[in-house]
This record gives sequence, structure tokens and C-alpha cells, in this order.
Amino acid sequence: MNIQNSIEEKLTEHFDPAFLEVINESSQHNVPIGSETHFKVVLVSPQFKGKRLLSRHRAVNSVLKEEIENHIHAMALHTYTGQEWESLYGDAPDSPACLGGSGRKVS
Repeated sequence: MNIQNSIEEKLTEHFDPAFLEVINESSQHNVPIGSETHFKVVLVSPQFKGKRLLSRHRAVNSVLKEEIENHIHAMALHTYTGQEWESLYGDAPDSPACLGGSGRKVS
């Protein structure tokens, strides 16, 4: 199983999301073709109601502990309740451009 599928399965199992999108953004970074090292996760779950952002991210990181420790270099997390997601019109922010190791934008 690839890393993206593992992330999707674990988050679906643990959070029963109303919406889940896992995007492999590795191709936007200075890594070999086919890498699975950089991800954007948009997760909408009723479990986030009443929880602060840090608590939400800690919960996701806990579920993805093995992937984070062994495979993922960077992960942008966008965690919302259903109401928050609706107020955003179902659109998470774009990930920032990669600056690579040199601090310069990678094309």
C-alpha cells in the first residue's frame, strides 16, 4: 500500500470524516519523481467540534505517527468542523510554494 492510501484509510477509520482530501504535493518539491513525502490533508470531522487547532493537529499526528516518523517530510493540515468548512465554501487554502533547501522558490 502506498503512503497516500495509508493516510486516507487511517483518517477515515479514526475520524469518520464528512470530507477528506489527501493530496500528494511531493511533485512540487525537490524530491525524486514518484515520491510520497509532502502531503496536504483537508479533514472535516464532527470530532473537531470544541477543539482548538493544536488539539486537532495532535490528534491527526497521533493517528499518522508511523507515516510521519518514517515516510513524510512535510504535511499541511487543514482541519475543520462541518460548520467551519461550510463557511469556507468547501475550499482549503493553497499550500505555500516550496522554497527548497536554498530558501528560493522551486519551479
